[in-house]
Amino acid sequence: MSVDIATVKRVAHLARIAVTEEEAQSFQGEINAILGFAEQLNEVDVEGVEPLTSVVAQTMKKRADIVTDGFYADRVVANAPISDDDFFVVPKVVE
Repeated sequence: MSVDIATVKRVAHLARIAVTEEEAQSFQGEINAILGFAEQLNEVDVEGVEPLTSVVAQTMKKRADIVTDGFYADRVVANAPISDDDFFVVPKVVE
């Protein structure tokens, strides 16, 4: 699979990227190299290879799925520049 200059220009247009004729030719070569590499990957025999979710064996850390009531309003607004009765105070933005 390979792309031509018209396809490169169309993709650039859709991405709203301005490209010169020289840049389009350069991109055509780069895109075709990428597509060629992807075609090479299809030739790799992966029969019997287990799919991986990570290259490092690790166990996902989990926490108990427990609903808490919170009651941390004072801690939440502790760093707020201005707070009132456990609420953030912000400047008025709509008259």
